[in-house]
Amino acid sequence: MSSHTEVASIVDPVLHLDDAEKAELTALAEDLSGTAPHLIDDPRWIAAARSLSSELPPRLRARLRQFTWDPGTDAMLLLRNLPQHAPGGTPATPSVAGSVQRTVTVPAAALALIGMALGEVVAFDKEKSGALVQDVVPVPGMESFQGNAGSTKLNMHTENAFHPLRPDFVGLMCVRNDHANVAKLRIASVRRIVPLLPEPVRAILHEPRFTIAAPASFAMPPGSEEPRGILTGSADDPDLTVDFSSTTALDDTAADALLLLEKAVDHSYQELLLAPGDLALVDNRMALHGRNAFQPRYDGADRWLQRIFVHIDHRRSRASRPDGGQVLQSAAPDPLNTPDPLNAKER
Repeated sequence: MSSHTEVASIVDPVLHLDDAEKAELTALAEDLSGTAPHLIDDPRWIAAARSLSSELPPRLRARLRQFTWDPGTDAMLLLRNLPQHAPGGTPATPSVAGSVQRTVTVPAAALALIGMALGEVVAFDKEKSGALVQDVVPVPGMESFQGNAGSTKLNMHTENAFHPLRPDFVGLMCVRNDHANVAKLRIASVRRIVPLLPEPVRAILHEPRFTIAAPASFAMPPGSEEPRGILTGSADDPDLTVDFSSTTALDDTAADALLLLEKAVDHSYQELLLAPGDLALVDNRMALHGRNAFQPRYDGADRWLQRIFVHIDHRRSRASRPDGGQVLQSAAPDPLNTPDPLNAKER
């Protein structure tokens, strides 16, 4: 690992806002909530969020800046004691597929402010109807679904792993946890995974011997997946892109390497039990996330997370945003077309 990584690794991955910082963030979120037309996806509201994000409490703002520079060994940041709904005022947990948060609430405003301090909050038109703040809730009849609507074990994955413009960061804020308080977010950092892999396996994972399928909702043409590496970039400090539900190895040796990678993930992930007011920020370039199984009751008090996606380089997706807004209209070729330095033939 590089020296800056070693420095970053000693930084606490948890930041607990004190009461004064929470009050300051709450006031800022209330100010943003009052911005007409009180709709999260409206360009005027997003512009206000972008402007007000520079006024976050100084310690929070500094920690977010540090996180964008280097996410540390765990490639995640857990923020605690964020604004919540007033006591007794938390709405019933949604229980329909595709649920999103369109109307502003104070917690959603705080989430947006933090996302805009990291970069630009974005969405994909084929996912959750392009909403910028999305609900992660169990849905009746979808218990075994490998996605945000399921309640079975959610396999470890990079968010939108198939997409060349996948999020740089994923934010998952807890509105309420499950009844039994057993549902845990799982996060596995490439910086903990790679040291568990033999060098020959790492080399194979850098080679274009894998494909990643898109969800059906993105309506990608059959066979459109191009061979790619799972590890990319620096040999010493690589990025990781994989979804163990949709990644296919193209030969037996690659399949063996993929299996060893999954075993290394199983030995290196950590679990976070999120409480209301917690926000987990995951570096989607370097960390996988998933969840253990839990039992929903569909009684209005089930587990409820709100999710955002963040891009650091907003300009990179401009061709996919014809109106210049926040929503990517379709999967697009990588405009940078940058090959992996370990394999010049990758693309």
